[in-house]
Amino acid sequence: MFVAGATGYTGQAVVSELRTRGLQTTAHVRPDSSALPRWTERFEGLGASVDTTAWELEAMTETIAALQPTVVFALLGTTRRRAASEGMDTKAGYERIDYGLSKLLLDACRGAAPQARFVYLSSLGVKEGTRNAYLAARARLERDLRESGQPYTVARPSFIAGPDRDEDRRAERAGAAVADAVLGAAGWLGAKRTRDRFQSMDAATLAAGLVRAALDPEARDAVLEADALRTT
Repeated sequence: MFVAGATGYTGQAVVSELRTRGLQTTAHVRPDSSALPRWTERFEGLGASVDTTAWELEAMTETIAALQPTVVFALLGTTRRRAASEGMDTKAGYERIDYGLSKLLLDACRGAAPQARFVYLSSLGVKEGTRNAYLAARARLERDLRESGQPYTVARPSFIAGPDRDEDRRAERAGAAVADAVLGAAGWLGAKRTRDRFQSMDAATLAAGLVRAALDPEARDAVLEADALRTT
């Protein structure tokens, strides 16, 4: 198992879930990460290996060829604040990180491990023709996946939020709290399917769903919404 985006909120939980299941796991960390020693200690403490391959197609292809993972998790994404800290506007950040690195990883898999399941963390609301830059980047990658011939599973959760999230994303947490309150009431009124599709989930719940889906033959070449991720 190869986890790209391992240092993110969901990525950390996926590495933990894989190791809890006793699965051989490689967690990818950017080679220029200032926190590389801390991440190495954390992931190796879980029994995972740490890979620091540069985000270059040839180098990543060589790594995937050497590891031959059966599943590759693409859990990559940026935020407005992070994009700004790197001198990019938000749209450029989504293009370079959310789409660009995911596409590079997909191309590496196509060249070196064409049978590996590519598990892509997308988003609720993704559709062709959207004007939302965040969703458009994911719609583009989903299209590339469908056309690639690579086995895949696409996950489209709603809000990913929890008190254990390290990043300062107060607006997202506030939005999730409001949505959850409304959806909770809807559930009591009988709209349980709507509630389960749109309510937020924490990283541990999402990670469990992603790993179950990755190992499920029935989830190959499937797009899973939040309700399916809770029960896959």
